[in-house]
Amino acid sequence: MDVAVETTNLTRHFGTFCAVDQLNLRIESGHFYGFLGPNGAGKSTTIKMLTGLLGPSSGIVRILGEDVSDPQRALAVKRRIGVVPENLALFDNLTAREYLTFIGRMYLLPPATVRERCEQLLAVMDLLKDEKKLTLEFSHGMKKKLALAAALIPDPELLFLDEPFEGVDAVASRALRDMLKRCVERGATVFLTSHVLEIVERLCTDVGIISGGKLVHQGTMEELRRDGSLEDKFIKVVGNDQVPAQTLSWLEG
Repeated sequence: MDVAVETTNLTRHFGTFCAVDQLNLRIESGHFYGFLGPNGAGKSTTIKMLTGLLGPSSGIVRILGEDVSDPQRALAVKRRIGVVPENLALFDNLTAREYLTFIGRMYLLPPATVRERCEQLLAVMDLLKDEKKLTLEFSHGMKKKLALAAALIPDPELLFLDEPFEGVDAVASRALRDMLKRCVERGATVFLTSHVLEIVERLCTDVGIISGGKLVHQGTMEELRRDGSLEDKFIKVVGNDQVPAQTLSWLEG
């Protein structure tokens, strides 16, 4: 089977701090991969390196079979992926339709395809009623939905999602889950980070857990379920140092 994401000893330093340490990932095409870890574990830094937003200090990244250290190969790969980053970078003075149209043109999609996909995405994301508003006026949840729509408009082979369900209402969340399932059923690969373990357990076929910049667990969801719940596994491999020992005195006794 083809490999969608592969890293070899991927490392990133910020000064003397090692945010990602010798990370080795291998994610086969068509899989739904959940990348988990506590706050500050290195999840977002990893996604930034995988998507070309941040260069590694050392190590190799291969996306869709291409070594993205080569600028020309990296550019070609970016046309085949969709990304929802941790920090949403939208154009404040565009409407949702204008923004999606711009993204579609950046991916060199035919104008008719852009119009059709814009209409469907705005409807699914429940943004049609607000299409006269500028993105500047959007709530956080609305901005998140627009970023997701922009990631989906090119019909990517590989989709990177950094906390996509944060701030999204229950109705949109259900629609998004269904869309992502269909993407995987059609052969796309999804790389998801989320603190909502219930969503990860429901959607993902494979899971990796990172702690302190190091990969501490990687396997299929089926294998994990044999040993208990995802939450139990997460707590076990992350370690007790992540669980506060102190309690509130007025809740005791």
